[in-house]
Amino acid sequence: MQIRDLPYSDPGDPDVRSGPRFLYWLGRNQLTGQLKSLSWGLMHQCAIAGLPLVVGLAVQAVIDGSGRGLAQAGALILVLGILIAVGDTMLHRTAVTNWITAAARVQQLLARKTAELGSALTRRVAAGEVVAVSTGDVEKIGWFVEALSRFAAAATALVLICVGLVLYLPSLGVLVAIAMPVLALTVLPLLPRATRRADVQREKAGKATELASDTVAGLRVLRGIGGEELFLGRYRRASQEVREAAVGSARMWALISAIQVFLPGVLLISLVWYGAALARDGRIDVGQLVTVYSAATLMLFPLRHFEEIAMAYSFSRPSAQRAVRVLSLERSTRPSTIDAMVPEGDLYDPVTGLLAARGQFTAVVCGDPDEAGRLAERLGGHAGAETGAGTGPDVGKDPAAGAGTTTDDGKRTAPAPLPSVLLGGVPLDELPLDSARTAVLVQDKDPVLLSGTLRELLDVPSSGAVSPGDALDAAQCGDVLDALAQASIDTGGDPMRTRITERGRSLSGGQRQRLALARSLVTDPEALVLDEPTSAVDSHTEARVAAGIRQLRRGRTTVAFASSPLLLDLADRVVLVHGGTVVAAGAHRDLLRDEPLYRAVVTRETDDDIAASAAQDELVGADASSSAEAIEEFEERA
Repeated sequence: MQIRDLPYSDPGDPDVRSGPRFLYWLGRNQLTGQLKSLSWGLMHQCAIAGLPLVVGLAVQAVIDGSGRGLAQAGALILVLGILIAVGDTMLHRTAVTNWITAAARVQQLLARKTAELGSALTRRVAAGEVVAVSTGDVEKIGWFVEALSRFAAAATALVLICVGLVLYLPSLGVLVAIAMPVLALTVLPLLPRATRRADVQREKAGKATELASDTVAGLRVLRGIGGEELFLGRYRRASQEVREAAVGSARMWALISAIQVFLPGVLLISLVWYGAALARDGRIDVGQLVTVYSAATLMLFPLRHFEEIAMAYSFSRPSAQRAVRVLSLERSTRPSTIDAMVPEGDLYDPVTGLLAARGQFTAVVCGDPDEAGRLAERLGGHAGAETGAGTGPDVGKDPAAGAGTTTDDGKRTAPAPLPSVLLGGVPLDELPLDSARTAVLVQDKDPVLLSGTLRELLDVPSSGAVSPGDALDAAQCGDVLDALAQASIDTGGDPMRTRITERGRSLSGGQRQRLALARSLVTDPEALVLDEPTSAVDSHTEARVAAGIRQLRRGRTTVAFASSPLLLDLADRVVLVHGGTVVAAGAHRDLLRDEPLYRAVVTRETDDDIAASAAQDELVGADASSSAEAIEEFEERA
């Protein structure tokens, strides 16, 4: 796999049973690249290992006064130099290629999982953890793959060199062959402690990152309530904890590095002392001593790769574990038994009893905003019985799914899955994912605008029946287009070419909301679910937006969760959901007159207002009863 061939047509089906298994799966898929790195690495390392032998021959040629031997040694040095340069270059190239392609594979897997889970992802895994996995953790996993390429070549070269030295000069080669495994394995007892300290550092760094993300996201609110210093103090403390943990981790790695410098020094001193004694006694030649000493010195370089691979694994293992935690999440669906089609018909939720008739504009009123959000997700085919991988037993669980049952031995069973939402009688969670999302689109109350031009923002999969211009008109985006045209001079006044910043931060809340609504309208799904689509606009704009939605979506099923009388009055049918069940349905004006609970939600009456209204109704009823009795008494006397 070359970098030019990225992205992968299919990143594969990863082994998500554990972090080490995921790393093994990743390395197995990089087998061709690893073999290339091994080949170039062996060429590089063996050429380096051949230098001491050639240098030893050159020294011996000088001692013997052989000009021919010296010329041959010089030619061999030139050849080895070329092999070292080529091998080092290609080893670096293939190793970095392995790094980039492995990181790209993990990125594609994460992107595929994010697209599969949608909004359910952040309910089941903290947003900060998702960010950490897709950025820093991907780099650490790629580092391990790259280090593995170099380590395999270095380890193989060490074995070959030790065998060669034993065959070349057994008296000194055996000493080197025994010492090398000792040098490589001496630091192993220290690695678990170093890994634990590194894990603590990463954990604290992750918490600090989450705190910083939350602070930045809520900066406007913090400034409004004067809480900047409070959160700044919390971040200072968190960053100091990260610093202390980093220092503790660095001390352990420094100790490991010191050991790997000290012990090889002891080996070289022992080798020179023993070899000099053998040369003095005439048992070996000076050239042989130079050869073995030079080989042992050069072996210290590949020996460094043992430390690198240990460090890379200690950092990549928890990163791989976090990646596995995300990649192991599954969309709660039943096996698909239905062809890839887009069903048509009424949208019905058997849990709440909510029915949105086909082709009608249905408004839903919920007293609890959280209940509205959960119901909107259910209507989009995101099953409420999904369980997450959070830290508590109830993390990621929909309250509507119940708490499960308790067996006789005290163990709790998982809650029964909720029945799926039906579109035209077809369960959404039995549809293929693409078909389900084509059929029903959910726009939540906080839609996200991706960076790019307005044309790119509206370039989404759609039926083609609704043009971007019609969608923008229906969403009342005229003032937004004017603002975008004035904001960018280099586009020639074309708002469609104006670049929108990340998450639309350069726009107001109402402008972002209307652009997101236009994007949803362009897709033209069979059923469109909108959660508070006009909460950030003024009343005049709200009325026009509601009318635009009604007109553009004529003949299509539209469900809007709202409590605004302006939008409710334009709906074909209004449904009141309370306590997870539909309690009333009808026209807005009829419900406002006949349903006290509906009136309380829509007019935002307080409990005192409701009690006063009820008391007034009782008083009026009592007065009417008294008047009737008085009239009857008067008629009897007459």
